[in-house]
Amino acid sequence: MLIYKLLDISEEWLQYAIRLNILHEKKEDLLELKDRVLKNEKIKTYLNDITDYHNTLVINHKNPELPIYKLIFLLDIGLDCSVSEIQIAVNEIMKHKDNNGVYQSLTFIPKHFGGNGEDTFGWCLCDAPLLLHALLKAGIDYETHIKKGVDYLSSLFCDNGFPCVVSSELGKFRGPGRKDDCCPYATLIMLNLLLDVPEAKYKATINKLANVLLTLWENSQNSHPYMFYMGTDFRKLKAPSIWYDIVSVVNVLNKCDTIKNDKRYREMLLIIQSKQSKDGLFTPESIYQKLKGWEFAQKKIPSPYLSYLCLKPLGQIW
Repeated sequence: MLIYKLLDISEEWLQYAIRLNILHEKKEDLLELKDRVLKNEKIKTYLNDITDYHNTLVINHKNPELPIYKLIFLLDIGLDCSVSEIQIAVNEIMKHKDNNGVYQSLTFIPKHFGGNGEDTFGWCLCDAPLLLHALLKAGIDYETHIKKGVDYLSSLFCDNGFPCVVSSELGKFRGPGRKDDCCPYATLIMLNLLLDVPEAKYKATINKLANVLLTLWENSQNSHPYMFYMGTDFRKLKAPSIWYDIVSVVNVLNKCDTIKNDKRYREMLLIIQSKQSKDGLFTPESIYQKLKGWEFAQKKIPSPYLSYLCLKPLGQIW
């Protein structure tokens, strides 16, 4: 079975994720493996990086070096606030929250782009959902610390998805698109957030958001809001899932039970499946250069982590 092949070829951090997220083993039974994960040099670097959480300005949301992406990666593989560095990062996030309950990032927007030209705590709809999601995954109390922000961001929903919105601190900044268009990335990460919150009231919004993404796929040749394309680069297999690409979109949509049989969703799955090797694994077709040293940041041999991300929605992990 592929699951055991993956375990055999994976580093400790991915073994830990597989045993927790796929085999559903208990954390208390994996303490020795967790200890090895925490000694992994790349994991240690990530943990060290997130402790100085606001040291990196959020000026390029596609930057894999942003602490929020590192924190979510660590949470996704199964680490939690019992790891002191993760607790420190969570505490740093929670220090900066506006009156709407939305957590803020430290960013810089030049005056000629509508900002104030100074380092400023504020939020964009392409980063705020990630902070709320990280706190949710870290086990922070939803009702006390997360719900208000989710409610506010959800109120920004339009029929065609979530628009490009920033907090008042960031002035008149807006991305390169028509004001009435949706931002596909903000729509994707808001859908991912709402799928995981413990409230049934978002079911209708979730279904609409899933359909927005599927409609963008259906019209991918002529619909590119805010310059988010679903063309050749979008269809290349890439890890980790931090941006707007086929692996990221499919893994979010896979959590939506109502679209599993949608023809458009099935088309995306078939594209991923067509790139599977004879031994059932997947090789990266695009990489983040800044992540050199990780097993998924090369294009020559199959990547266990990319395979893990691709096999889950394909239902082949077993």
